[in-house]
This record gives sequence, C-alpha cells and structure tokens, in this order.
Amino acid sequence: MIATRCNGSLRLFLRVLVDIKRLVCYDFFRLWFDMWLAKKDLGIFNVFSDNAVYIESWGPEYHGSKKIKLWFEEWNTRGTVLQWDIKQFFHKGNQTIVEWYFKNKMDAGNVEAFDGMSLIEWTPDGKIALLKEFGCNENRYDPYKDGNIPHFRDENAKWF
Repeated sequence: MIATRCNGSLRLFLRVLVDIKRLVCYDFFRLWFDMWLAKKDLGIFNVFSDNAVYIESWGPEYHGSKKIKLWFEEWNTRGTVLQWDIKQFFHKGNQTIVEWYFKNKMDAGNVEAFDGMSLIEWTPDGKIALLKEFGCNENRYDPYKDGNIPHFRDENAKWF
C-alpha cells in the first residue's frame, strides 16, 4: 500500500516536472517572438546557447549566439515584425515544435506573411541549441479544383 502511494506520488511529481519544463520552453520561445515585436534584445544570450545554430526557412544559417544577436540587430534596422503568433506548441524531452504565423514589413515597403514551424533542440541547461524554421505560403490553392489537369499560378515559387 505504501509502495503504491509512493509510486503514484513519484509519477505525479515527474508529470509536474515535465509540465514545468514545457512552460519554461514556451516562455523562452515566446520571449524570442516578443524581442522581434519590440525590436529590442530582451535576453538573446539567455535564450540561445553560445554555440547555437539558427536556420531560417529560406537558407541563411547563423552559428553562435553572437551571430544570432548580430542578425537580430541588423535585420531590425531594415524591417519591422508586425505579428508573430504561436498557434500550437509541442514539447517532448529536449525537443519542441512550434507552429506560428509571421508577418513583417520591410523599410522598402514590401510586406511578407506566412505560416511557419520551428523545430527546437534544447541544451541540458535549458537554452536553445538548434532552431530550424520551416515556412508555408499563406496563399494556398487547389490546382485540381477544375478537373484532373493541374492549373498552377503563373508566379515564382516562394523562398521557403
């Protein structure tokens, strides 16, 4: 009877620890989005490990928290993030997947918006070791809506 209670208490304790870890990961990721929305470094070195790797969906890759900070500061001289909303959040072990919606306006006037996902791997001390973005065009369509022969839009493919 006592062993059963201890096992139940241990399972509950471990479940609470997992939930706390998930909340911490969510908060760190939300902080990263908030930095972009505020155009202000609110703790990049607290979020990313010294040797973190950040891969954007369209190709650029930044190695190390100092390079990530450089990119963040430089990019914000050319554009403004208008919206970055978390849609879904999944966490297991040292990995997190976040689905989000992103919209920005560059100083040149062009507006970009798309759905995206990030795959995050965490260090043992709770910092981001790897962040890999994936993008999805928000202007989707069915090329087969008029029959068995596809009709694709006459436009260049997006960069994601």
